[in-house]
Amino acid sequence: MRIGILGAARIAPLALIKPARDSADVVVAAVAARDVNDARAFAAKHGIPRAHDSYEALIADPEVDAIYNPLPNALHGRWTRAAMAAGKHVLCEKPFTANAAEASEISAMAATSDRVVMEAFHYRYHPLFLRIEEILASGELGRLTRVESAFCYPLPKFSDIRYDYSLAGGATMDVGCYAVDMVRSFGGSTPEVVSAQAKLRDDQVDRAMTAELRFEAGHTGRIRCSMWSTDLFQLSATIVGERGEVRLRVRNPLAAPFRRLSVRSSEGNRIENFPRGSSYAYQLDAFAAAVLHGEPVKTTPAAATENMRVIDSIYRAAGLLLREPA
Repeated sequence: MRIGILGAARIAPLALIKPARDSADVVVAAVAARDVNDARAFAAKHGIPRAHDSYEALIADPEVDAIYNPLPNALHGRWTRAAMAAGKHVLCEKPFTANAAEASEISAMAATSDRVVMEAFHYRYHPLFLRIEEILASGELGRLTRVESAFCYPLPKFSDIRYDYSLAGGATMDVGCYAVDMVRSFGGSTPEVVSAQAKLRDDQVDRAMTAELRFEAGHTGRIRCSMWSTDLFQLSATIVGERGEVRLRVRNPLAAPFRRLSVRSSEGNRIENFPRGSSYAYQLDAFAAAVLHGEPVKTTPAAATENMRVIDSIYRAAGLLLREPA
């Protein structure tokens, strides 16, 4: 699978280039940037064969099978649609789009296509999280009563694009999307947003958010996220059932070494350990398997639409405007 990168993004080396070096199935074939000199410098630094002077040129490249889209949030939808229209497979960074309406449009487009379109929630492909799904399916915890997730890290550079409303910025978009996906995945359905409270960077951009949730089956949930708050570093998930609970804690969410899972149930208390493998490597393997062999993916456009619906509802409940495509 020959993949091209839209933009000389800081996340690309960690999320794609390094995992691709260890993959027999993936080659990073090209990169594009708005400034061709940036594209050439990025290509030279990372050993990428071709540099394009526009996103359109990369998408039209016949030597590229798939597109990695790590552009700013507000541009995800536009360039994912363009890549699909050109017959390319797409691995799109989270959040999938600027809002649920845009996600729904792309989901409908993907449903009539034979192209793979996958949202890049890399953690969903790591063995630790697959194990959580197994534990939940086994019934070991009994009926669920509460699901919580938090993702917090400090971003004190307020000029960063992740604080830019015009680019669909905000803490809920940048890291809250992970917390929402976790509670949706572990909670078993898309929850209703009961309430939400934001801490603001400006009139419409949240630097932190807390939201209370309720699931149709009766259990409740909460997400917390921040890019600037008293919670400096936190990545956690807690799943509570009538007969036990599962806890995940990661000391540094920027490194995200998913290594240990704590389980307490009627079967006893235990710690389960997992390999050091990068969650991005597992994600790339899953994307390649879907493109090359037709394997299913977990983070589909339909699932992404559900995630964006919760995010939209959180913004509404907090009294903020929805994010919009650029």
